[in-house]
Amino acid sequence: MDSLDTLFGFTTLQLVSTALLFIWTGFVRSGLGFGGAALGLPLMLFVYDQPLFWLPMIGIHLLFFSGLTLRTRIHDIDRPYLKKSFFIIIPFTLIGVFGLVKLPTDWLVIFIYSITLFYAVLWIFGVNLRSQSIWFDRFLLSIGGYVAGTSLTGAPLIVAVFMRNVEAAKLRNTLFVLWFIIVTIKMTAFAALNIPLNWLAAMVLIPIATIGHIIGLKTHHYILQKDVLFKRVTGMMLFMISALGLLSLN
Repeated sequence: MDSLDTLFGFTTLQLVSTALLFIWTGFVRSGLGFGGAALGLPLMLFVYDQPLFWLPMIGIHLLFFSGLTLRTRIHDIDRPYLKKSFFIIIPFTLIGVFGLVKLPTDWLVIFIYSITLFYAVLWIFGVNLRSQSIWFDRFLLSIGGYVAGTSLTGAPLIVAVFMRNVEAAKLRNTLFVLWFIIVTIKMTAFAALNIPLNWLAAMVLIPIATIGHIIGLKTHHYILQKDVLFKRVTGMMLFMISALGLLSLN
């Protein structure tokens, strides 16, 4: 079935929920510089429980909006560290992509909710993953790359390393370049494996996601100042959503 047929086959409640969720992911992506998939995908699975329906659309939106944001900021990135981390992250991302294709849908949903539950607990209790050594850096980047390959939700693990190694002024733009590369690889793999990219549905939702993107850009600095509170409230919401999601699978 075509992705537009699926999307427009939703009930009114599903359509409204989808619109709100893409506003939310656009806001998080541009407001924090990461987390659009991590904070949006678990909620989308309650609307329609097929990760491979949502992931290509999230990927297309990330490519579009990160490209738009970087259009005038591409020189304001940490190229040396991006290149250094690239060789650690990308091989594990590729492993994650092909693992995603082979995983049964129920297993993938459990994986997504479990990872999100882990992030939620950390954020509720104000625990920040902070890399302390080059070996811990490599471990977090490897795991983050794998999770990004399977579900695009590995950003918080990767950010924990980048925050220590990239100056704050270049952090968001450097992360956007990394996400662009990861998603390009992921979408190329989808296309090679004949997985529908759902680009028509993604295009329909871009004007809606733009609302959140603009709000996020305008509130970026405010969100960073209230980062702990934002993550704690979001963590409590994600904890309930992920717990309910896991319970519903039983």
